[in-house]
Amino acid sequence: MSDAPLLGGGNWNNFISVDDLPPNGVIAYMRRVSPGWIDALKIPLLDGRDFLPQDSQPGSALVNQAFANAYFNGKSPVGRTFEIVFSGNFRLRFQAVGMVGDARYEELRQPFVPQVYVPFRILGEKGEVRDVGGVALVVRTTSTNPVVLSQFLRDEIPHARPAFRVSRIRTQLEINQSQTVRERLLATLAVFFSVVALLLAGVGLYGVLHYYVLLRRREIGIRVAVGAGTANIARIVTVDAFIALVGGSAAGLILGIASARFMASLFYQVKATDPPMLIVPTLVLIAVAILAAIPAVIRASRIDPASMLRVE
Repeated sequence: MSDAPLLGGGNWNNFISVDDLPPNGVIAYMRRVSPGWIDALKIPLLDGRDFLPQDSQPGSALVNQAFANAYFNGKSPVGRTFEIVFSGNFRLRFQAVGMVGDARYEELRQPFVPQVYVPFRILGEKGEVRDVGGVALVVRTTSTNPVVLSQFLRDEIPHARPAFRVSRIRTQLEINQSQTVRERLLATLAVFFSVVALLLAGVGLYGVLHYYVLLRRREIGIRVAVGAGTANIARIVTVDAFIALVGGSAAGLILGIASARFMASLFYQVKATDPPMLIVPTLVLIAVAILAAIPAVIRASRIDPASMLRVE
């Protein structure tokens, strides 16, 4: 359980005081979670332990690596105490029982921020357990299509706990993708226009090479007559086109690298200067050029030298 889905919204943050010193100005983000939550979401436990059923707040807490970097100089804070400072200088003391790996808090594009995970059990001044309100249940399955569990969960959860009502079921992938709608839309449009551009380039190159063969058919016929092989004919037909292709690809790479900083906001976890982003389009262009050149090379190699010599 957690108070909100991972990356699903909700923002709860406070300042942190260590060793009774004033807060250093770095905000820590909070989340209530139950034992097993980090394991369900595959967040690694780096040091210490997970929550136990008897853990409560104020008391035990889990912190992430960014928290250790911000408040404990990168050292493990397991066993150390700190205070969460609320408005009006009201403070609650916690002891770090475990340190976990970093996870995005609210947005995928957000850098890793200091996070404090606290137990769901809240103890009042008299030791009573307080109600925590709505919760988000995290269910992990080995099914390749977790959506099939939706109706089962809607039926079984209220049956097991009549006071519970399932309001919404989403996969973590669906939540993640909801934050990358713009990037995925732009990627789809880019792929569409790239395919159109490749088709136009291929058709245009085929037309140019076909016309090139027609213009030089007499020369090609004479070369075939004096013993020129297929490889030599292919070089004659394609050398100029591939020189232009290499020049255009080089110019495209230079322009792409130069404009990378203007396009950085359109990418998520991808850099315009990553080697695959530069090499793959170049290889695709070369493959399209080769496919477009094959018909022209075949036509040129099949020219009858006798008929060309008679014309001469």
